[in-house]
Amino acid sequence: MALLHQFKIEHGTVTYMSKFLESDSYITNKTKNRIVVSEFGTIAFPDPCSSVYERFISTFDLSKLTDNASANFVMLKGDYYVSTETNFMHRVDIKTLESKKKVNWSKYIAVNGATAHPHYDPDGTVYNMGNSFGRHGLVYNIIRIPPQKVNQEETLEGAQVVCSLAPENKLKPSYYHTFGMTENFIVFVEQPMKISLVKIITGKAISDAITWEPEHGTVFHVVNKRTGKHHPVKYYANPFTCFHQINAFEDQGCIVIDLCCQNDEGMLQAYKLQNLRKAGEALDKVYNMTTRIYPRRFCLPLAIDSNTPLEKDLNTLPYTRASAVKGADGKVRCTHENLHDHSLEETGGLELPCINYSEHNGRRYRFFYGCGFRHLLGDSLVKVDTDTKKAMVWREEGFYPSEPVFVSMPEAKEEDDGVLLSTVVTPNQNKSTFLLVLDAKTFTEIGRAEVSVQMPYGFHGVFVPSYTSSSGIPRASF
Repeated sequence: MALLHQFKIEHGTVTYMSKFLESDSYITNKTKNRIVVSEFGTIAFPDPCSSVYERFISTFDLSKLTDNASANFVMLKGDYYVSTETNFMHRVDIKTLESKKKVNWSKYIAVNGATAHPHYDPDGTVYNMGNSFGRHGLVYNIIRIPPQKVNQEETLEGAQVVCSLAPENKLKPSYYHTFGMTENFIVFVEQPMKISLVKIITGKAISDAITWEPEHGTVFHVVNKRTGKHHPVKYYANPFTCFHQINAFEDQGCIVIDLCCQNDEGMLQAYKLQNLRKAGEALDKVYNMTTRIYPRRFCLPLAIDSNTPLEKDLNTLPYTRASAVKGADGKVRCTHENLHDHSLEETGGLELPCINYSEHNGRRYRFFYGCGFRHLLGDSLVKVDTDTKKAMVWREEGFYPSEPVFVSMPEAKEEDDGVLLSTVVTPNQNKSTFLLVLDAKTFTEIGRAEVSVQMPYGFHGVFVPSYTSSSGIPRASF
């Protein structure tokens, strides 16, 4: 169940607290003293008295979806929410971690859920992607939420579907966790990790309904995020899976998109509970059988029409070897460039990426950060230079850092002027969990704040910018 953590930095000290999200799912499970609400990998037992038709209809009953918002903190109209991939979020008090209000996306807009990774424009406009089920299956929706807030109780008022995208097979849409956004476009990656809606309505958990179907390849869809107009060209690549995009930007008539990619769906399978319960060599054996996740760069040239030459690399950007070729069948096929050299291979790949988001999301950038995975859990922090492809690594044996969060220095002059924050956990009962602060430029440790309680390994976090207390002392929370 979603457990919220907070480190507060104030008066030269760091304090820590955590609270369970008071979701309906948490309260129900706590009352029953077992998991009775369906989750991503857990299906609740159906009512044995229900008919097949009743079970089918209940699959589309949005009120029965979990509101266990365990994935991420997001900001909408000045308020903080915790989210997952269903149609429910919870507004939380960022100072006390108290659960304030349950919010249902479908009350404001015709979607059945949204990703836990929205994108933000500088003016506060938020973009996200969701699904909607109709009579003929499922479609992907691009959602826009305006920055203005009319009153204190308002949450998603004014949200609208910018456009909809139809899957190749509406009964077998692709699973997706993130998407890319540039200054003018949304880039949706339709990958061959498919969700069988037939399996779901017959009682399978979402994770058990996902299949790897590489014969479909990977398709990039480009949409104008302001007008909702589909770009007339689709871009095709070899099959891969991607949970997290790194960044996307426009340059000289091309879209460049960087992703953390795996050649199959092995990572999703590796994280099943029966594997996580293994230890030591048995757990390493599971992980060593999966393909690694590495950063890749794709180039999508936009100016393609009937006069575009065939079988010629259309990428004219001098700093990337990613290629895009229009074939005789009219399809544009893209080949990626690896965004790393051999220095990243010793980390076991890279996932959970972050960048200097406020200054460089949707813009050309140079550095990104993430976790290295020699084991099933990230055991290092990594900085990658997209120009040189070289990596810098922080690691302490027996410790497992969370996704890094980049915090820019006041009046920063360079992209990597800042610090990285990461919660570092350990199974060693004689060692302490701690909040780690790294210099983002040199990748050296600035300090750590040890916590005397054990913490679970987590997903995504957010830095709440400094505000001024009554004494005039800056405060910050992570």
